[in-house]
Amino acid sequence: MLKYLIVALALCAVTHADGEWTPKSGEDIKKIRVECLKEHPLSSDQILQLKQLIFPDEEDVRQYLTCTATKLDIFCEHEGYHADRLAKQFKMDLTEEEALQIAQSCIDKNEQKSSVDQWAFRGHQCLMASKIGDKVKAFVRAKQEEANKKAA
Repeated sequence: MLKYLIVALALCAVTHADGEWTPKSGEDIKKIRVECLKEHPLSSDQILQLKQLIFPDEEDVRQYLTCTATKLDIFCEHEGYHADRLAKQFKMDLTEEEALQIAQSCIDKNEQKSSVDQWAFRGHQCLMASKIGDKVKAFVRAKQEEANKKAA
């Protein structure tokens, strides 16, 4: 167990210390979502809710969101969310400074010792309730409308 903890902490530290991190592309995000759905299957109702940008506080959904955040390299199970990476990945049309302030306001050190998925979900909920979340929701809705027009 101690070996696992040391290796996990080292991986988080290396990942976090890496100055070469760059935001993931839309295609990368799609691939990560598919991988995480395979690893953490969701019901058709849960998938429908996520498509509507509704994130129920359910273990399956929390684990899926934790998986995506971890694979995006914006969350580490030992350190939590990386505010700088959140700001770069999801700033949309905000300045990076404004996005960073919002991201920092949503990060906690898990003082309450929640499970990893509850900790990641808490940060996700905060971010989605912020100005960044509003921008992400507007972007996703615009993409959905665009796809619907092409399909019609």
